[in-house]
Amino acid sequence: MPLWVEVPFLLIFALVIAVFIKTFFLQAFFIPSGSMENTLLVNDRILVNKLAYQFGDPERGDVVVFDSGQRSDESLFSGIRRNLVEAVGLSSPQSDFIKRVVALPGEEIQIRGNLVFVNGVRLDEPYLHFDTYMSDFGPVVLENNHYFMMGDHRNRSRDSRVSGAVHIDRFVGRAFVIVWPPGNWSGL
Repeated sequence: MPLWVEVPFLLIFALVIAVFIKTFFLQAFFIPSGSMENTLLVNDRILVNKLAYQFGDPERGDVVVFDSGQRSDESLFSGIRRNLVEAVGLSSPQSDFIKRVVALPGEEIQIRGNLVFVNGVRLDEPYLHFDTYMSDFGPVVLENNHYFMMGDHRNRSRDSRVSGAVHIDRFVGRAFVIVWPPGNWSGL
């Protein structure tokens, strides 16, 4: 094949493969806010395993990307463009949030005295941002297949305290590594 045919073909093929991988296996996400500081910083890029919960259940402490349910209508061209930019990790879906699993289905969660209690036992949370403040909340017992999600920087996090527990069907996958910037590279 001549070079002028081969290069565009290879670029299109690479984009198709990237979208396929993003759709079914791994997806890169850009961190747009400080709700997960100091675990994840603004502008970090992470990889999310989309198969994680096909073969196992979420566990307390997992860092999870989930669909907030706030999708907006978009044109076909805008949807294709968005998918391509998301596939290479240059942006994250506007309707997807990243939070930590704090309580599991059937558990009772309560916040009192700036501490989280699950089934009456204080939760050890070494990942919390140093100046975290939480208003009293609950007690609330989670329904089947619902998870209580909270950001690590609770002062900046819009999470299950406001929007309610998240059904497992809305989970996109489990974040497992920070890939950018190189100085922040680490597992989650």
